[in-house]
Amino acid sequence: MFKNLSNLANLGNIIKQAQEMGGRIKQLNEQMKNERAKGAAGGGLVEVEMNGLIEVLSVRIDPDLIARGDREMIEDLLPAAFNAAQRKAKQLHADAMRSMTGGLNIPGLDEALGELSKDEEKEPA
Repeated sequence: MFKNLSNLANLGNIIKQAQEMGGRIKQLNEQMKNERAKGAAGGGLVEVEMNGLIEVLSVRIDPDLIARGDREMIEDLLPAAFNAAQRKAKQLHADAMRSMTGGLNIPGLDEALGELSKDEEKEPA
């Protein structure tokens, strides 16, 4: 009857960990605003810069590409550059989460962060 009460004793620890995590996540988000990830396509003809929160900060298109009026190439290169920057930004975020949660036992976190790393490996930058 009282076997499950031992789980209640751990509830205080779980709540404490959750509160610590909330503070750390707030810190992480502030840090990620200042991190930068760049993606390029077409040998640098198109470049995209994002922060660690995966917010686009800038897009650069080579002026010669625009002067040539090669709309189709621009349309192909833009998504490739965005995706490359996004993968790098996600990796920055995953790495920061791993370091932030080093001492906390959060079920499933390593698996979730591992999936981000697998996505990074699947798609070449």
